[in-house]
Amino acid sequence: MEQVQRKIHELDGTAVKNFQEYLRIPTVHPDVNYDDCTAFLKSLGEEIGLTVKVHELVPGKHIVIISWIGEDPSLPSILLNSHTDVVPVFEEYWTHPPFGAEKDEHGNIYARGAQDTKGVGMQYMEAIRRLKTAGVRLLRTVHVSFIPDEEVESNAGMRKYVYTQEFRDLNVGFAFDEGLPHPDNLIQVVYGERTVWQMTFHVRGTGGSPYNIISETAAQKVRVIVDRAMEFRQTQKDRLESDQTLTSGDVTALNLTMMKGGDAGSDLVPEKFEVTFDIRVAVTQDHDKMEEMLQAWCKEAGPETYYTFSQKQARVEPTALDERNRWWMAFKKECDAMELNIKPVICPPSGDSRYLRTVGIPTLGFAPMCNTPIRLHDHDEFLNEDVFLRGIDMYYRLIPAMANLAP
Repeated sequence: MEQVQRKIHELDGTAVKNFQEYLRIPTVHPDVNYDDCTAFLKSLGEEIGLTVKVHELVPGKHIVIISWIGEDPSLPSILLNSHTDVVPVFEEYWTHPPFGAEKDEHGNIYARGAQDTKGVGMQYMEAIRRLKTAGVRLLRTVHVSFIPDEEVESNAGMRKYVYTQEFRDLNVGFAFDEGLPHPDNLIQVVYGERTVWQMTFHVRGTGGSPYNIISETAAQKVRVIVDRAMEFRQTQKDRLESDQTLTSGDVTALNLTMMKGGDAGSDLVPEKFEVTFDIRVAVTQDHDKMEEMLQAWCKEAGPETYYTFSQKQARVEPTALDERNRWWMAFKKECDAMELNIKPVICPPSGDSRYLRTVGIPTLGFAPMCNTPIRLHDHDEFLNEDVFLRGIDMYYRLIPAMANLAP
């Protein structure tokens, strides 16, 4: 027993050391250099005894695929996905260096990417190390994907990668992706994402001298648009606040992000305005009816009012959470066996999961970060050492549960 405990302690130390080393590689936007990160991941995969491939859809943007070949590689595989890039930091607001991976007296490890998503990437790898050390063999192949540029719409990453032959060759049947931390003893399991619509209303009206009360001005028309938008926003806010079973991902979020007008100067009534909204459409919202509502706002505002989209994603079907989905049933069974308190949620932000679901791959966002304050994209992002290690234990059980699912 003493020898076993010594080995566990040794593996824990290795896992934390690798986590900290990964965090110290500043793969930070806007000018990301992935070379050191790719070299680290390649070395780690080879050290564990896995095969490593590196793809570049865009020069310098490395997609790293680390594979543990199963007993029957012809079966659909398991994909463990995370991304290597992180959002910018403002060092003056951090109490620890954002790429120092320093650990405080409470075991909190501070660094950009600790929660989003270098923690889960290392949990995958260290769980696999332990499984291989224990002599476990898997029926299905397991691929660990480290994807670039997720934080900037994944234009050099998963967004394009899912349509390549290299991705099809992975033969993915099910995927895990990044999830969400939670301040309580709860693990949120992401099974879908809202649809992103970014749009601008263009309004033209009568301009002229401000000394007169002019009719049919652009300002009058844009007020209609803004009023209706804010009324709709309030209905969603009221719905969220009145139903405790809902989370923010269950309602449509509409936010005014930019207004533009009056280019001619303050001594003239402007002839046109533009008002831009970011809309995150709930999975329960009918897209056709949503657009009919937007068109009705234009009609009410008056002639020469229309909108354009800078981004209009199509609806992606959420991953099924019932008997239709054998992967979900296997996952849920193992979570129940571990007595995990899990809650399925629609993710408020968007990530690489949507691209996997777009090509028909059932995907669950699972990040074992319970009892963890939410610091994604925030100052002093951290993950506690014990929470990190407990997540490895969870994947130690979940990976075989999924990879050994019978054909």
